[in-house]
Amino acid sequence: MPVKIQAIWESVLHKWQRSVRTLGALVFCYAFGGLAGQPAYADGSVSSLRMGNGAPTPAVFAQFQAVIQQYNASGERFRIDSHCQSACTMFLSIRNVCIAPGATLLFHAGGSMQKGIISPARTQEMLSTYNAALRQYVTDNHFMDTFAFHPISGSEIIRRFGYPACR
Repeated sequence: MPVKIQAIWESVLHKWQRSVRTLGALVFCYAFGGLAGQPAYADGSVSSLRMGNGAPTPAVFAQFQAVIQQYNASGERFRIDSHCQSACTMFLSIRNVCIAPGATLLFHAGGSMQKGIISPARTQEMLSTYNAALRQYVTDNHFMDTFAFHPISGSEIIRRFGYPACR
């Protein structure tokens, strides 16, 4: 009798271990598949992220850099589709960015508007995210010398500076 109970117990234990392994594999697949299939941030646009009004603090500026890194790592499409000022213009450096012709991008010097302190380092950081033609244009026209906003339409960004249009 003890041999029979031991055999039944081993059979039950074996089935239980198999079930736990199967369940663990399913949980892993669900979690990994769920995370891997999620977009980096919302649907990948300035309007969906509500990040079109720039970065009033260094911490918010870092959030813009994090979005750029995330979308460059994932390769997902990112749309500049609305009002986009200040640090938002750095989204132009996302490798799979597109511009809506109706968008408006506003350029100015980097730094602390609240304190009235222009930061050459922050300005250079923003400039480095633009393609050569746009960088030359905003520099030659002194867009990055003051805190005054200088708008360029999405259609001009596409036509004049070669950024891709959103389809």
